[in-house]
Amino acid sequence: MTQPLGVLRPSRALFLPPRRTIASRGRLRRWLPRSSDDDNISSVYAEIARRLGWLVPDRVLDAVSYASMRENVSDWAAQDRVWGDVTAGFGPPSIQFGGTNPLYGKTLGYLTEDVEEPMVFFHLWNGRDDEESWPPEYAEPLLLAVRLGDGPFGDTFTLTSEGRRRRPAPSLFS
Repeated sequence: MTQPLGVLRPSRALFLPPRRTIASRGRLRRWLPRSSDDDNISSVYAEIARRLGWLVPDRVLDAVSYASMRENVSDWAAQDRVWGDVTAGFGPPSIQFGGTNPLYGKTLGYLTEDVEEPMVFFHLWNGRDDEESWPPEYAEPLLLAVRLGDGPFGDTFTLTSEGRRRRPAPSLFS
């Protein structure tokens, strides 16, 4: 099955994870449900691959569209949104982690040609409060967070109210 993934799909088998990605997985788990780990950590790999010149996106935003997205995305994400809202508002992603099946979560990434500009990631989740149950209770994934920038994770995340509700409880070991 083909998926819109650009040329590179970061994978644990592709290369040994740099120290930053191991630490990033733990940081991501403080913000997003554990069931979405693979798609979320792939966003960190994508940033690394982009800096190394390995990432070939499916789409590149022009400078005006990208600037508008960056300027408005935090306010836009203040409301609860779903996958269709993201693609309706910003178009197809530059890279998508996760398949096209709406019953599963995914991460959508947007970028511009300027490698110095950070990628914008939309972290979407689908499931149930009881993660063992199937099928998910939602027709399409819910937007939990937008991540933009290279600073500390807490400074780069904008959580929707659904994202705040589903944020994992602090743990001594996370």
